[in-house]
Amino acid sequence: MNLDISSHRVQLALAALGASVATAGLLTAYQQHSRHQKRRDLEQEIKRSLKNQGAASRVPKTPAAQDAVADITLAARQSEEYEYDDELIREQLARNYAFFGEEGMAQIRKGSVVVVGCGGVGSWAAIMLVRSGISKIRLVDFDQVTLSSLNRHATAVLADVGTPKVRSIERTIKQMARWVQVDARIDIWRKEQGGDLLEGADWVIDAIDNITTKVDLLKYCHDHGIKVFSSMGAGAKCDPTRIQIADISDTMYDPLARSVRRRLRLQGVSSGIPVVYSTEVPGDVKLLPLPDQEFQKGNVKELGVFDDFRVRILPVLGPLPSIFGLNAATWILCELAGRPITNPLSVKGRKKLNERLYRDLLHREQKITGQTINKLPFDEDACGLLFDDIHRGRSVVPPRAVPSRPALVRWDATQPLALGNCVAMEEKDADRHVKECFEGGRRPEDVWGEECARVVERRKEEVRKVEAWVS
Repeated sequence: MNLDISSHRVQLALAALGASVATAGLLTAYQQHSRHQKRRDLEQEIKRSLKNQGAASRVPKTPAAQDAVADITLAARQSEEYEYDDELIREQLARNYAFFGEEGMAQIRKGSVVVVGCGGVGSWAAIMLVRSGISKIRLVDFDQVTLSSLNRHATAVLADVGTPKVRSIERTIKQMARWVQVDARIDIWRKEQGGDLLEGADWVIDAIDNITTKVDLLKYCHDHGIKVFSSMGAGAKCDPTRIQIADISDTMYDPLARSVRRRLRLQGVSSGIPVVYSTEVPGDVKLLPLPDQEFQKGNVKELGVFDDFRVRILPVLGPLPSIFGLNAATWILCELAGRPITNPLSVKGRKKLNERLYRDLLHREQKITGQTINKLPFDEDACGLLFDDIHRGRSVVPPRAVPSRPALVRWDATQPLALGNCVAMEEKDADRHVKECFEGGRRPEDVWGEECARVVERRKEEVRKVEAWVS
């Protein structure tokens, strides 16, 4: 069929189509121009802000002067009203919208989080929460940035040394998300204050170093129905593959988690608190000693803000606290969005193996001693630590293969059972070890060889280091 372009109706249709195309083009061009104009306005606004901060930075760099300038600058910023277009916010959060969807992001954007402790863990958690859409955040920390903070803090720079950590984080948040309500508190959470610093929180992040304050905060949140996520010890760790999220009741190998768990249990809190922790057992890393002049000042426990604050320096590999903080932020974002991490992979998946190792070792010791034994000198978790971390999941018997049915057995018949006198073997080798060394009186090195005996001595030394660390 041929189209007669001379037809009046066809000409009218073509004219209408051309007008529609032209209108759509003009509308698209206007929208693009409007968006570009908004971006230019935003850039100018940010430049003005940075210019003001630059002027403030020329004030003498004493802590008092910097803090005063920070207060004045903050008051000035809060007195201004910023019209931040929602279209730009949505564009900035586009990847999060793509992941969580409209409903999930709506919940995140109206969420309120309190971060207690704004060091290496808390600073990273706060920044990523804001980058992901949290629009209301309270930062609580009494401490100031030091030079040693710069290896792990999310926002601190040289110019921040001597100033409050919460101010450094607040500045960075305002530079990247001007619509966010930031409440920076240079303060310490105390149980006597109760919920003053926690008011309005949908979630609380516990990134406190001090164990007494940490337990008090977790207990308060648990008793008052406040959702809290806690960070355990990131210091002296280096293996990111050992980092886990679990309920406080399911933690293992982490000395801080163990202490927190026991103290909470004594106060009637046995579970219900998600935590990030590491199953890694540090090797040669130790607390750095205090200089003699610090001891000359008096009781070293009085050097901190609290009498039991840690005053000795714990070696920290910078990336590890950040990973802890990012774990905390991710957990809370998923919870707020209604997409909780329902089945976190936990090392507790090896619980049955650890229980079997313990039970078989108990029966083996009863056979050796000829007596009923109700309890071994260490628990199931220690059996798991011994097999997984000390013996690397391998038998001490050459060629040190992964056993198909692992077993633990006392090594030296002349010494009592202890972690350092217990080794991993294939079950059939453990049975042979009992028969020849305990019943037959042979020396272990005569049965398994000198190479095996040297491996056992190295493992004993590792156990001593672990026991020194845990204690």
